Amino acid sequence: MSSTPAARVTHEVTNQVPPLADHDALACDPALGSALERYGAGWAHEAVTAAGLDAGSQRLAALGEEANRNPPRLVTYSRTGEREDRVDFHPAYHELMANQIRHGAHNLTWTEEGRPGASVARGAIFYLLTQPEQGVSCPISMTHAVVPSLRNEPELAAEWWPRIASREYDPSFQPANQKTGATLGMAMTEKQGGSDVRANSTQAESIGEGAYLLRGHKWFCSAPMCDAFLTLAQAPGGLTCFLVPRWRPDGTKNNFFIQRLKDKLGNRSNASSEIEYDQTWAQRIGGEGRGVPTIIEMVHSTRVDVTLGSAGIMRTALVQALHHTRHRSAFGKRLIEQPLMRNVLADLALESEAATVLAFRVAAAAGSKDPAEQAFGRVATAVAKYWNAKRVIRMVSESLECFGGNGYVEDTPLARLYREAPLGSIWEGSGNVQCLDVLRAARRNPDAVEAFLAELESTRGQNPLLDTSLDDLTRELNDVEDMELRARDIVERMATALQASLLVRHAPSAVSDAFCAGRLGRHGHEFGTLPRGLDLDAILTRVFPGA
Repeated sequence: MSSTPAARVTHEVTNQVPPLADHDALACDPALGSALERYGAGWAHEAVTAAGLDAGSQRLAALGEEANRNPPRLVTYSRTGEREDRVDFHPAYHELMANQIRHGAHNLTWTEEGRPGASVARGAIFYLLTQPEQGVSCPISMTHAVVPSLRNEPELAAEWWPRIASREYDPSFQPANQKTGATLGMAMTEKQGGSDVRANSTQAESIGEGAYLLRGHKWFCSAPMCDAFLTLAQAPGGLTCFLVPRWRPDGTKNNFFIQRLKDKLGNRSNASSEIEYDQTWAQRIGGEGRGVPTIIEMVHSTRVDVTLGSAGIMRTALVQALHHTRHRSAFGKRLIEQPLMRNVLADLALESEAATVLAFRVAAAAGSKDPAEQAFGRVATAVAKYWNAKRVIRMVSESLECFGGNGYVEDTPLARLYREAPLGSIWEGSGNVQCLDVLRAARRNPDAVEAFLAELESTRGQNPLLDTSLDDLTRELNDVEDMELRARDIVERMATALQASLLVRHAPSAVSDAFCAGRLGRHGHEFGTLPRGLDLDAILTRVFPGA
């Protein structure tokens, strides 16, 4: 007879929140659905719905958790002592990558090029699939963004395009011409220069027919498991863009030496690395000395993705906060029924919707051939990237607070989101770089600012706070003294005015009125400071069923 004592019961488990059930992330997100229709991407509704069902699934949420609990591992040498320079990933990460590629998050803009709203349709898929796990966004975004730069060399583009166009994910470590699909990354940053890429010291020596040998060090190489990388190096004619494949044309491994994986803040599922070039074979893209102009389209595209990805994280944080507060009780009421919590949640909902409409506005401009739209995008992309990447940090922090102590442990998605949130404000240019880019674009392309202001003027007379904000912004832009000192204030005004204008045009009045009151009226500096008299019930009912 067993002498093992019976388990002691010291408490009953109550008032705990069940896991978020499978849901359609598109159907629950009216701001996204209206953006698809508004920008001519309604034809992609079925494809975006499929991505939304995956994005809202417990399956992808579990894969994200598993991939982050099992980070990648650098394999520098084989068991026989030969250089490998390979990164091994957990199967969960590969499944997440395969899912993104199956939905076309890496290529839909280009496979549907010429079709109205292609960039918005692809942006919607990227925005949705960012939500359950952000670690796969980096290689997906770069693979998508590399296409315009590659087109500077038609033969090179023709070689790589079929691999990018593939919907098959092939993680095998072998020459790209033997694979069913490929991903591409980039390696720009050097330790002495950071965002100042013109200070790069990596050297490139021509060996004829557009091929070069590179020698130098890259402080950050994103996603080192990719099949090829865009990089910058100093050729005899100046800073030049190159494509560095992991394998040489003769089938031997290229001299692409991974020194270490970065022990970074943020997601743990993806790998960032430090690499060395030593007689590394590369192909020139664009002319010598044209490195920055060649790479700039890729940078522009990835900045749009930061804007979309930040909005996706905000949406995730909001949904998690709403789900938690609907099921958790305190002081005799569910949290979501408490007046002050409703103020916080409604304010978070406004921030999420404003970020979403802003992101898809610049995604639409990025895919347009219209000169006025392109002029608008030159300024609006940097404005949107700066603002969404800043606001996501504050929003995730406030959403985490809705969980109390439960949000501060790694068992919940909020801890992962909190670590990930700052990335967008650094990747593809810090906040200061974005603001200086806005000023530079304004000086070089006055039509860009005119297009930006013309968009805002289209809503004049529909909200007095927005009218006042537009008057103030125009005065700030016309005051050229100390503009660099005031750049952040100017860009913040531009961002919030554009968000308000978009909401006035495309959201219910309950949303636009509350946003204007809470942001342009500068009623308070923290979430949950919305003034009295706003329709919080309408705001919360709109953003998630049952809220």
